[in-house]
Amino acid sequence: MGYRFDVVSAKVIRNKQTGQSEGYGFIEFVNRAAAERHLQAYNSTLMPNVEQVFRLNWASFGGGEKKQDDTPDYTLFVGDLAADVTDYTLQETFSAHYTSVKGAKVVTDRLTGRTKGYGFVKFGDESEQIRAMTEMNGRLCSTRPMRIGPAANKKSMGTQQYAKASYQNTQGTPNDDDPNNTTVFVGGLDSSVTDEHLKQVFSQYGQLLHVKIPVGKRCGFVQFAERSCAEEALRMLQGTQFGGQTVRLSWGRSPASKQPQVEQSQFNGYAAGYGGYPQVQQQPQPQQPQQ
Repeated sequence: MGYRFDVVSAKVIRNKQTGQSEGYGFIEFVNRAAAERHLQAYNSTLMPNVEQVFRLNWASFGGGEKKQDDTPDYTLFVGDLAADVTDYTLQETFSAHYTSVKGAKVVTDRLTGRTKGYGFVKFGDESEQIRAMTEMNGRLCSTRPMRIGPAANKKSMGTQQYAKASYQNTQGTPNDDDPNNTTVFVGGLDSSVTDEHLKQVFSQYGQLLHVKIPVGKRCGFVQFAERSCAEEALRMLQGTQFGGQTVRLSWGRSPASKQPQVEQSQFNGYAAGYGGYPQVQQQPQPQQPQQ
């Protein structure tokens, strides 16, 4: 990549069991200016001899193994991006105003490498994220004004808490073993979150067939075209934040398993089962004999 004398070290991360590449690595440069120059020059460009593009971003540490980051992240969705906007461009647009910006990602098509016109900016300070939602909305990034909205935020969570959340998510959820079920239930949504916000976040994991937040409900449903995509979204987004609220994900009701008593729309009818669990039916109480 460019001038070899700018590079101090390079490492491709490999699976310890198989020795196969994990698909990412790290390059350490002699100084920040050299790193910035290569970021701008190579990000989103085609790799030599393969039909893939470079996906480059700043690492938060130097030349080593992937590091566990347990600090909270506060993420913004950024839409209406121009075609020439890269991760670096987006990050610099925000870091010029906010010191806690950790990174930025422009979502690209996996096959063509072309931008999908939106991305995400990650903050370390929630107050700066909140300010940016209003202060940066409508501001130019490259040649187009940005559209800002809430996104899923990673919240710091201990190992025991994470295990508990994962366990709760797998107990008693409908259709968790149904290979044809591709619907994810999203509970605990903030009132500011819209259907479009859900589409923008969940579409990172695969093709969507339907997205719906029932009117007046604090929950929604996301239906994928493929089961594997829904499984990945469940793993990656469980316990994250949408619009400042921690959401709970579980399997929703599969269209094939709808019962006659459920309303016609699976997205409206299943909303009563909050958190992805079936609605509890109360047994009628025996009447007391009249005196």
